Amino acid sequence: MFKNFNLLIYLSLIIYFCLGVYLSVNTGISHDEYHEQLNWEINLKSIKDFFSNGAYQELIEYKDRYHGIGFNIISQPFQLIFKDLISNYLNLGEYASILISKHIIVFTIFFISGLFFYSICNYLFEDKIFSIISLLIFYLYPYLFGHAHFNPKDIPFLSFWIINTYFLLRIFQKIDQENLINFKTILFFALSTAMLISIRIVGILIFIQYFIFTIVYLEINNKKFLNFINLYKFNLVSFVFLSIIFIFILNPIFWHNPLEIFNSLKWMSKYQQDICTLTLGDCMKSLNLPSSYYFIWLFFKLPILIIFGLFIFPFIEKKILENGLNKVFIYSILITIASILILFIFFNVAVYDEIRHVMFLIPLLFLISLHNLYLFNKTFFSYLGSLVIIFFIFENFIINPYQYTWMNSFSKFYNINKTFEVDYWGISNKNLYKSIDNHSKLNNTANDICIYGDLYSSAFLENKNFNCFKPYSELDSANNRPFYVLKNVKNFKRSDPKNCKLISKENFYYSFSKQKIDVGSAWYCD
Repeated sequence: MFKNFNLLIYLSLIIYFCLGVYLSVNTGISHDEYHEQLNWEINLKSIKDFFSNGAYQELIEYKDRYHGIGFNIISQPFQLIFKDLISNYLNLGEYASILISKHIIVFTIFFISGLFFYSICNYLFEDKIFSIISLLIFYLYPYLFGHAHFNPKDIPFLSFWIINTYFLLRIFQKIDQENLINFKTILFFALSTAMLISIRIVGILIFIQYFIFTIVYLEINNKKFLNFINLYKFNLVSFVFLSIIFIFILNPIFWHNPLEIFNSLKWMSKYQQDICTLTLGDCMKSLNLPSSYYFIWLFFKLPILIIFGLFIFPFIEKKILENGLNKVFIYSILITIASILILFIFFNVAVYDEIRHVMFLIPLLFLISLHNLYLFNKTFFSYLGSLVIIFFIFENFIINPYQYTWMNSFSKFYNINKTFEVDYWGISNKNLYKSIDNHSKLNNTANDICIYGDLYSSAFLENKNFNCFKPYSELDSANNRPFYVLKNVKNFKRSDPKNCKLISKENFYYSFSKQKIDVGSAWYCD
């Protein structure tokens, strides 16, 4: 029976992975994907320039120069392998096919990180069944599952944070058992840490988690800091040295001046884009966010089960204190989350597009909450967790491809269209461009007709004769009719174009809700 159960789990994981890859390939192209590909191309050219003449002025002047190449080193070879298959399957040009191909790698790294998430749960629970339930809740959580289909920054960042958290726990497990820490573990730990920092320089915050974990461990076990450092100085020096080497290699901008890392930290904390994020009906600007911003979005984005698990912490604290290294893990993660949020608020870090910039904290919140629920009542956890899994499966099915916009049931007391940011990355573009394409074929519109709107997904137009694309901001000055209008993302909050015919509207419903969520529309102005 146990063998059959294992077989069922393996089969379920294979199905999940295949379905995720399929959905990722059939998801539209988001805004940041072009920028991420451009970042790789500029870095690659700069590396060639550096080795040929010792300089790379283009990278130094590039606005996104502090994004490294760690994840692109992994993804780019596979993108080149898959691009022809994607091109034939979706009838896309080479560049768009390269971008879509990356979706496969993004979902794959998310899937791999889930296995590390499971390993952490298995250590905390020492119960395979509850670890599997936790893994499925994590895998099927619509918000992360949706982002895993295309998000080239936040999902790899989150994934490597989970992997590093696993390595941290694994190392302290060996320390607690007075076992030797082998060099291979230190090597992979350092490489994974550097990969995280290369994706976003704010990944350096992972060292806060490392430090807090160490201090909490020493405090709970009544050990002195200096004695601990002296005992494991070889491991520590090796880790720091290897991390610095890998960080340097994976961030070409540091090659001309390693001290650039200090400029990068300042630049990332004050990223000069004053972007509005609709939050409870208010336009909250990224350069002047209220401290409530993070807590509002976490409250509406986290599953209610996870919120409940966090709130019961005072009731199960005594049980946590009885569980050896578990209490070190839980308390250190709690302090880490609080410390990072305080730093973001104190330094007024530019955050926008709801909470994707602190998305890496969500798995940590999951681990704390699920552990709390497990200690609170195993039967309660198993039944309610199973119901949540079933609900997530259903929810993912009915709102596809807009899972990344998912919000919990608390949001349904509000008019979501007027209260929250929804499709801020323009995933609706794919279907809207297809509707424009169909309309142009039926009405034999002229080849030189212009399309006003978001240009990022124009590759999905089958009619390759479209050659006039203009930003939505120029619509007010449009004089030559006819033309098409693609209205979405931030522009969707504006009034509809005048004297134009609606040809398509993208919307969806959350489960158990009659509220229609509008995400985009296409218009013909003759």
